[in-house]
Order: sequence, then C-alpha cells, then structure tokens
Amino acid sequence: MAKKKVLFVCTHNSARSQMAEGYLNARFGEIFEAFSAGTEVTSVNPYAIRAMDEIGIDISRQWSKKLDEFFGVEMDLLVTVCDSAKGACPMFPWAKEKIHAGFSDPSAASGSDAEVMEVFRGIRDEVTGFIDEKFGDRI
Repeated sequence: MAKKKVLFVCTHNSARSQMAEGYLNARFGEIFEAFSAGTEVTSVNPYAIRAMDEIGIDISRQWSKKLDEFFGVEMDLLVTVCDSAKGACPMFPWAKEKIHAGFSDPSAASGSDAEVMEVFRGIRDEVTGFIDEKFGDRI
C-alpha cells in the first residue's frame, strides 16, 4: 500500500512546518510520507532542531524548501500551519484535501536562550498534539 503524502506549509519553512514534517515521519511514517515547504525559503531554525531533538527526533538534515518545488506534485493532504500560508495556498490544486491548523510563530520569540526554547517547546507540543489527534484517526 502506498503511503499517503502530506505537505505542511508555513511562511518561512523554518520551524512549524519543519517540526510537523519530522514528527509525522517519525510517528506515523509507515503510513504517511511528510514534506514541508514555505511561501518563502529561509533555513531550519536551530531552536526547532533543538526542540525536536529533546523528544528524540532529528530534523537537522531537513532543509527549507519553497512551495514552488511541489507544484504539480499530487498530495493527499496539504496542511497550512500559519494564517499567511493559508491565504497563499488556495492556488495549490494538487492536494486532494486541505486543512488549516494555525500555530503561533515561535521564530518571533525573544528573550534569553531558555525563554526562547520554552516558546519553541510549547509550539512543538501543540504541533505534535495536533498530529497525534488528526493523523492517529486516519490510521
């Protein structure tokens, strides 16, 4: 049986969508194949890498990809994880289904290293909770 393809999209493809890609592949990779992209390209946020590493998931080899790279690629599900990406994705007709889950941008966090990490942990936990709830039901 072919794996269902899921594309997570946010603005910069640096944190929320990267965490979602890594978690879905690690947690439900036998059923789903996850990808991530952004409406802009940056790099994977080091805090996102650290936050995921804390739960045993290595996203350090992932890279930021532009949504354009997936044009014409059929996806079973497209998940926008920020409101600005939601506005940009109605133009993605290659997804069989689209859903939205808006998460705050942890990259906007400021303060000490510990304070920023706390923000990233919170978003990580929201993202992983969403995936457990939405994708666990699809098994």
